[in-house]
Amino acid sequence: WLRRRYYRQFDALIAYSSVGAESYRQAGVDAGRVFVAPNAVAGPPGPYRPRPPLTGRRPRVLFVGRLQRRKRVDALLRACASMDPQPELWVVGDGPERAALQALAERLGARAVFHGAVHGPELEALFQAADLFVLPGTGGLAVQQAMAHGLPVIVAEADGSQRDLVGVESGWLIPPGDEGALRRALAEALGASGELAQKGRAAQGVVAARVNVEVMADRFVQAILAVMAGRARPSGAGG
Repeated sequence: WLRRRYYRQFDALIAYSSVGAESYRQAGVDAGRVFVAPNAVAGPPGPYRPRPPLTGRRPRVLFVGRLQRRKRVDALLRACASMDPQPELWVVGDGPERAALQALAERLGARAVFHGAVHGPELEALFQAADLFVLPGTGGLAVQQAMAHGLPVIVAEADGSQRDLVGVESGWLIPPGDEGALRRALAEALGASGELAQKGRAAQGVVAARVNVEVMADRFVQAILAVMAGRARPSGAGG
């Protein structure tokens, strides 16, 4: 009751995902007052740049995010270490779990490189050089950034925004906390470089068409204009 009363004071509500928008509607908010602005940090991408095939070399798996427990980088380390041959795992980011994760990587014998916090052109180069992006825990913005660079992704379905980004054509959605599902997705992804390239191209297409900062800004503008005009009407897929 308190939540519904709180929501009723607003002329419009903006969600970052279709799942978030549905939660507003289920709380009693009129569908015409709910808008979806897809959560994004990257703009529309440029032309797709194909990556070299995996034949004759180790695949390069990339993680980008703050190193904390909820990101489940430990699960990614175990999954990569269990593969034969092992992929190269690039861990980009810093945080309270870094020392523990580095110690775990050493115990497992994982082929992992911890790059620390990386930004700007150096981060762009890592996105472009990787073959696959994996987010085994919570998060989301780095997924959109990876897809903008034409990377296929393996993502744990967490807060709902991942569902709007990732489909079977662009990657793999796995249950959160399921290390078996993570290992199976990695094995499937790295077992067929042709499919990997196809999913990467599709991932970039998703960002170009419907999940980028320009689309997000446009949805905010639409919500504001609807309120100013005394009406609220959802637009686009999911609102």
